[in-house]
Amino acid sequence: MSMITVEKPAAEKLAKLGVSSWPIWTKEVSTFPWSYSSTEIAYILEGEVTVTPKGGAPVTFGKGDLVTFSTGLDCTWEVKKPLKKHYHFE
Repeated sequence: MSMITVEKPAAEKLAKLGVSSWPIWTKEVSTFPWSYSSTEIAYILEGEVTVTPKGGAPVTFGKGDLVTFSTGLDCTWEVKKPLKKHYHFE
């Protein structure tokens, strides 16, 4: 199983998840390491990002993508265009 999954969700799925009520996080163009102690689901409102898992292939995503990051993921974020996302930790 991939540590990062990207999908283009239907409006119904976003509504069912309650995405519009999740907090918003923004980040300028930058590169930084990150580790996940719990699973995060994020819905990208703006921007473009490439996340490279330690020892894995880079995954790129942007506006309109629903991205799930698995617990235990150790990675590097490269924010290529300023990011704005809704996020939820399980």
